[in-house]
Amino acid sequence: MVSQEQIQEWKNTHGDVFKVTSGDKVCYLRSPKRKELAFASMASKDNPLAFNEVILKSCWLDGDEDIRTNDAYFMGASQVIGEIIQIKEAKLEKL
Repeated sequence: MVSQEQIQEWKNTHGDVFKVTSGDKVCYLRSPKRKELAFASMASKDNPLAFNEVILKSCWLDGDEDIRTNDAYFMGASQVIGEIIQIKEAKLEKL
């Protein structure tokens, strides 16, 4: 179990922190950086699951290793991995 102090330390260091629950397993992730997103996107061209694997590995803070190593837990976590990618709304205005 991760303490509130540890979560606050991660927030201070990384910004947003996310708790992912897959079955009875839990892990903690930070938001991915642009370079990590680019690498994950390139990796997924030949293997669609590679995107989630790269993001999970690069953003991992702590948690049950089964999420990384057991296919059933990994697939569960994969369903929500995309939600840690935060996108701000943009507007385009022709001048």
